[in-house]
Amino acid sequence: MFAVVRTGGKQYRVAAGDKIAVEKLAGEAGDTITLGDVLLAGEGDTLPDAGKVTVSAEIIAQAKSEKVVVFKKRRRHNYRRKNGHRQQMTLLRITDVGTGSAKKAAPKKEAAPKAAAEEKKAPAKKAAPKKAAAKKTEAKK
Repeated sequence: MFAVVRTGGKQYRVAAGDKIAVEKLAGEAGDTITLGDVLLAGEGDTLPDAGKVTVSAEIIAQAKSEKVVVFKKRRRHNYRRKNGHRQQMTLLRITDVGTGSAKKAAPKKEAAPKAAAEEKKAPAKKAAPKKAAAKKTEAKK
């Protein structure tokens, strides 16, 4: 059985046993994750409902891709800049493509820090009581 999954803004056609390199995902080597965004699934000539299909994968390693050289030049202006970039990526081994029986990925950790931040905020300050207006003494002439 094969499936087309979307992760990191790209789409991959995967089957059990495949190895793919995707944009960086949270987790360490040996962790098992579920790729949840299944666009299409098929087995032979049949196309089952992609919503019921789950794709399980094991993280092989967290690595960097090959270096991309960024070179800027403006001719006749003595302007040259050379830079390099290595994108973070995750190597995955697809362990299972099928319906059900796969564990869901852990929820994102973004929700917990927001709740913790709200608890850490200082309590709202109460408005200070209004002071009575100062009495002005009139100068006698």
